[in-house]
Amino acid sequence: CHEELAPAFAQSYHGRAWMGMSSGSTCQSCHGSTDKHVDDPSKETIVSYSKDGGRSADELNKQCLNCHVTTDMLSYWDVGSHSRNDVACASCHTIHTSQSSVDQLSVCFTCHRSKRGEIGKRSHHPVQEGKVQCSDCHNPHGTQSSHGMINAENVNQLCYQCHADKRGPFVYEHPPVEENCAICHAPHGSRHAKLLTEKVPNLCQDCHDWSRHPGTPYDGKTGFTGSNPSNRFFGRSCLNCHGAIHGSTSFENHAFTR
Repeated sequence: CHEELAPAFAQSYHGRAWMGMSSGSTCQSCHGSTDKHVDDPSKETIVSYSKDGGRSADELNKQCLNCHVTTDMLSYWDVGSHSRNDVACASCHTIHTSQSSVDQLSVCFTCHRSKRGEIGKRSHHPVQEGKVQCSDCHNPHGTQSSHGMINAENVNQLCYQCHADKRGPFVYEHPPVEENCAICHAPHGSRHAKLLTEKVPNLCQDCHDWSRHPGTPYDGKTGFTGSNPSNRFFGRSCLNCHGAIHGSTSFENHAFTR
């Protein structure tokens, strides 16, 4: 009945492991008793891993965990977002085919559709370019972290794995930087430079009162001549002076100046 599955299954991870076992494992190890299935070849008479198989994600995952629970990557499966939201292993993994690895872009974006648009914005991590993949930052099988199943204790520790120069220590620390990189940066993509959630100075003014640096926006009347405040305001940014925004090693002041 299932001759079309045999060639691919023999080359699959499950097939190679199954043929090398001496424990007497059979198709029934995953699909349950096939007594009824012989007479009624419908999906309801066996444990079917397809979406229309009539089995809950929890029931199917327990079958997988019979073998895979001993792997380190599944140590936190029960507390992970996928487990708690009834995502079945077979939603991401193919069981009978020779494809051992997951095409993360197509699989992850099946559910996380908003992220597809974000990584296409002008400022983004190079996911589409193949230099970064979802699992570099996230463990789909669960982690101890409460922040989106990331591969670190918290967001900052994750970012420091690549951006070690932002770790410090610094003489003067910038509180938002210490708290959470995502306060200022959108990790999946942004229409603003450097993955910023807003354009400077708007981002800075979410916390800092603009009245400390009063200025007059350029009105097109001065021609960039004279001492009009427009000349001092136009084309400038908080970062023109406060360049050490992630932290300063200067003992002269605490304003994160260059």
